[in-house]
Amino acid sequence: MLYESLLLLGVLALTFMVPLLILGVGTNYTPEGGFLWAYVFVVLGGYYLWYWRRGGQTLAMQTWKLRIVDLDGKPVTTGQAALRYVLAWPSVCFLGVGLIWALLDRDRQFLHDRLAGTRIVLLTTPQ
Repeated sequence: MLYESLLLLGVLALTFMVPLLILGVGTNYTPEGGFLWAYVFVVLGGYYLWYWRRGGQTLAMQTWKLRIVDLDGKPVTTGQAALRYVLAWPSVCFLGVGLIWALLDRDRQFLHDRLAGTRIVLLTTPQ
């Protein structure tokens, strides 16, 4: 998660800070907080959905040889990827309860994976 967070800072810098700095300097306008949070949610959602649908792996997941798949081991659908992303927010933000869930889960899967019908697998051979 730490490595993924570092990558997300770069994504947000390009898609969030740069346009908003230009907007602020050029027009002396700053959008309200609610809009900014929605913008972050959409930008990060686009990042995750793009990578999960393109190969089941974000850049950080490629490094750690992890992949998101459905319960049958097939690539996730757009709906599953979107549901996993939406459910991951409360899973992480509410004291990490959805992450702690993996310690109790028989397959060591996160709560948002259980609910979205997805799972994380470790790749043992080159893909």
